[in-house]
Amino acid sequence: MDEVHALPIGARRNEDIALDLMKFVAMTTGYGRTSSSGVGFQGGAASKPEEYASHLLELYGRCLTAVQAKK
Repeated sequence: MDEVHALPIGARRNEDIALDLMKFVAMTTGYGRTSSSGVGFQGGAASKPEEYASHLLELYGRCLTAVQAKK
């Protein structure tokens, strides 16, 4: 298991922030969803669960890159 480094109270890891950002973007925009009835950016509609998971992993990577760039 990875060693957990002591963080000041209230501090969060980049991975946790990126995960929350990914959840927010995915839920509010319908990113990668299979249905086309949503409003807003669709991020390429996935036809299979594997494609949907791939879209979410790609989004997570983009969110992590954005969070790391802000520090």
